[in-house]
Amino acid sequence: MPDRPPRPTLRTVFFVSDGTGITAETLGHAVLTQFEQLQTRQQRLPFIDTPAKAREAAVRINEAQARDGLRPIVFSTLVEPEVADALRADTSGYVVEMFKAFVEPLEAELDMKSTHTMGRSHQISDSKQYKNRIEAINFTLAHDDGQSAKGLAEADVILVGVSRSGKTPTSLYLAMQYGVKAANYPLIPEDFERNTLPSALPTHKAKIFGLSIAPERLSEVRNERRPNSRYASIENCRYEVDAAERMMRREGIQWLSSTSKSIEEIAATIMQYVKLDRNGE
Repeated sequence: MPDRPPRPTLRTVFFVSDGTGITAETLGHAVLTQFEQLQTRQQRLPFIDTPAKAREAAVRINEAQARDGLRPIVFSTLVEPEVADALRADTSGYVVEMFKAFVEPLEAELDMKSTHTMGRSHQISDSKQYKNRIEAINFTLAHDDGQSAKGLAEADVILVGVSRSGKTPTSLYLAMQYGVKAANYPLIPEDFERNTLPSALPTHKAKIFGLSIAPERLSEVRNERRPNSRYASIENCRYEVDAAERMMRREGIQWLSSTSKSIEEIAATIMQYVKLDRNGE
C-alpha cells in the first residue's frame, strides 16, 4: 500500500474583529503555537462592524480558500450577533468564535448578560490606565540607552546589560503593555575598566535588573548592525558578556539571559522580581 502523502501544513489564517484585531490576533497566536508543524499565512481584518463589512470579509476568506484549496482558519472576536452571523453564513472557512466560546458560558455561570459592546476593551483613551501608559512610554524613550540620568527616581525598573542584549525592546514592551516606567543603561568597556556600575545607578540598585545574552548570539546581532567590526567580534562579545555577568554577580543584581526567551517571558520575570503587580494602572 503506497504511503499517504504528507498533510499540507500551510494554512491561511484570518483574525477578524469589530475593533483593532489585537485581541483576536493575540488569542489566535496563543492557540496556533500549540501546532509546531503548522505554517501560516496571516491576515488581520479589523473594524468589521456591520453585516456588509462581514460579507466583504467573507469574500476575502473564500478567495483564500479557492487559492489554497484548503479552508482558512478564522479567529473571530465579533461581538454583534448580526455581524457574526453574516460572516459565518457567507464563508466556508473554519470559524473560531472566541467571544462565543468564552462569554456565553460566563453569562450562564454568572447569571447575567454581557454588554455585547463592540470594541469595548479598547475604549480607554480617557482612562487612567491609558494615560499611565503614555507617560511610561515617554519616560522610557527619554531614558533609553543611558540618554539621561534625570528623573531616575521615578523609574519603576532600570535594565542593565551589554549593548544589543535586548534592553530597549523589553523596556518599550513594559511601558506599552503595563505602563511601567523603564530606563535602560548599557554596560560598556569603560565600566568594566573602572569595575563599577555607571555612576548614576548605585543609588537605585533596588530597581536594577540585568539582561545578558550568549556571546555567539550577541555577535550575530551586532554583525547585522556593524559587520566585521571589533564591536561585533566573537572575542569582544565573549569579553563583554563575561565582564558584565561578573559585575552583576558582584553587585548582587538579579539577571537573566535573553538568548532563548521571548520579550513576554523576560517582561513577566522582571514584573515578578521588582514586584510590579499591575497592568498599567
